Amino acid sequence: MNQLLRLLFFATIVRLVVLLVIGLRIIEVGRLPRVGPAIICANHNSHLDTMVLMTMFPLRLLARLRPVAAAEYFLKNPMLEWFALQIIGIIAIERHKSSCTEHPLAKCSEALERGEILIIYPEGSRGEPESIASFQSGIAHLAKRHPDVPIYPVFLYGLGKVLPKGDPILVPFFCDVAIGEPLFWSGSKKIFMDLLDLQMQELSTLVNITDSNIN
Repeated sequence: MNQLLRLLFFATIVRLVVLLVIGLRIIEVGRLPRVGPAIICANHNSHLDTMVLMTMFPLRLLARLRPVAAAEYFLKNPMLEWFALQIIGIIAIERHKSSCTEHPLAKCSEALERGEILIIYPEGSRGEPESIASFQSGIAHLAKRHPDVPIYPVFLYGLGKVLPKGDPILVPFFCDVAIGEPLFWSGSKKIFMDLLDLQMQELSTLVNITDSNIN
């Protein structure tokens, strides 16, 4: 029943919002993986980020899409927990409990071993609209654990204005999604993080160029 509800939610409500409220331009959509395991690595300004990213995949892959999210936020009450786990399909991780016996990346590793596609926001939380905070190194540790898994950098622009942090009202706005070439573990955390940062900067420039051409 929950799988059917999840399919109906994304096939109707989410896609309708994306079509009617967001003027969405996708750059290089053909780069998205069509099989797992894989990791989508994106900047994060809005709760809509996850919804938009998930609608870019065919519905047949919905069951394999697993956004990674903070347990302390999404599991804070029973109703939100049910919605986050059963409808959105998140992998809830503990970010601040140092006494936790399970490795914080264990559930992510298990999902990749099952051939699932993770959606990860290495900034750690939603930032200010249209700005990128420094990426945390958890993504590098995950890449080291799974060196053969492709990691796709994705730059999102505009969704922080459609649904800013702390604001429950949607504001129509043109948004861009730019998808980069996949990265793999490089053997060095610094080199990997530098390559990821470089890709994100190039994608942000590509979005700005596209906006300039349209305007």
